Amino acid sequence: MAAPGPAEPPVPPGPRRPSLLSVEPLVFLATLSLGLQGPLATQYLWDRLGAEHGYSNGSSSESAGCGDGNATADPLRQEVEALVSHWNLYINLGGFFASLFSVTLLGAWSDSVGRRPALVLPAAGMALQTAVYLLVMYLRLHVAFFLLGRLLSGLTGDYSLILASCFSYVADTSERRARTFRVAVLEACLGTAGMVASIGGGQWRKAQGYINPFWLAFASSLAATLYAAFFLRESVKQKKETKLFTLSHYKAVYRLYTAPERPSSRWKLVLYTLAFFVIVTVHFGAKDLYVLYELGFPLCWASDLIGYGSAASYLAYLSSLAGLRLLQLCLEDTWVAEIGLISNIAGLVVISLATTTPLMFTGYGILFLSMAPTPVIRSKLSKLVSETEHGALFASAACVQGLCSLVATGVFNSLYPATLHFMRGFPFLFGAILLLIPAAILGWIQIWDSKHDYNHFPDASLSPTKD
Repeated sequence: MAAPGPAEPPVPPGPRRPSLLSVEPLVFLATLSLGLQGPLATQYLWDRLGAEHGYSNGSSSESAGCGDGNATADPLRQEVEALVSHWNLYINLGGFFASLFSVTLLGAWSDSVGRRPALVLPAAGMALQTAVYLLVMYLRLHVAFFLLGRLLSGLTGDYSLILASCFSYVADTSERRARTFRVAVLEACLGTAGMVASIGGGQWRKAQGYINPFWLAFASSLAATLYAAFFLRESVKQKKETKLFTLSHYKAVYRLYTAPERPSSRWKLVLYTLAFFVIVTVHFGAKDLYVLYELGFPLCWASDLIGYGSAASYLAYLSSLAGLRLLQLCLEDTWVAEIGLISNIAGLVVISLATTTPLMFTGYGILFLSMAPTPVIRSKLSKLVSETEHGALFASAACVQGLCSLVATGVFNSLYPATLHFMRGFPFLFGAILLLIPAAILGWIQIWDSKHDYNHFPDASLSPTKD
């Protein structure tokens, strides 16, 4: 047998780009972009439509007649409020229908090919949407082009797919015991970015108008795209080539609720999803109306106060994170979520009755634990499926979240102009009543689980002695 020849010298590895195992920077950048666009786009619609209909409203709310009692009876002002509310409805409806199929498709696809493609595409779509908004402002195009930008973003998954992929990423890389807090940290990044965007956007818009803040929104979306493409480490351990346009991705989402890995988890998936749907619907519905509510009589806020108000609402993410961490020391996750729902209900009731600026900020303050229920529910959902189904699960959650946006805009944006004549804050009161439903669902599941010890079920959220 011939002696083996000399071994070939090893090929020196080529330069490797740095990789990071953290999606928090990406979430921060995407949320910063969204947080800058949301309130400013509503204010732009207010100013633009008001000017086109002969309503001289100065800078959104600083009109001469806003502070007097006759402002509520001003038919022209109410017409502008209704128009802005309806355009918000059209834009959100367009985004939902465009993203309904793309989020499910790309989310389940990411279980096979990895999370990074499902993060790059929606971030690039958000940048494209912001570019369209800038063109509308520069060229004074019809406001219907806002809808076009939203459609383009929706076709690539929109912000909902970014959240779905990021939560899947966290579920891939976190231990079960620490997952609730890890999800809460990710949601706290949403609050931090939103708070920065709200304070900075309001002040910046007041000083320089709409163009420059939207350029920052564009830059943030572009930076999120580059971060996902070149710096983020992949979290899916075993990737495989899979076709994108195939019905198998939709079937993977469908199987979660019809033939889950553990049949006993089916009804919990459904009930947790229902609770998540109601909570997020109320959150979206209230958030859509905060700016309009603050612009109108008797609050009549200017853009700087609107920025502070939006920042106060985002601050609930950070305070909920701190509260969740402290309450977990002595309470099970479900009861922490129940306390968060009580905070949400009380805050919305106060806001519905707010007629002065201090009372409005008091309502925001009472919402300090209002964001605690969602990380608890997301964590419990992720523990009901296997690791290879996280993408499909959070894709379905993203579809539910998109449906929440549809229902919230359809109900709350229609309810607001319809109830202006007898109670401007009625939609917030309506939302507080709806939150009694998830409070009952979560409480019932926890009590039921405490009476039934399923030794074969490995979910620590259902058995405090296991994880």
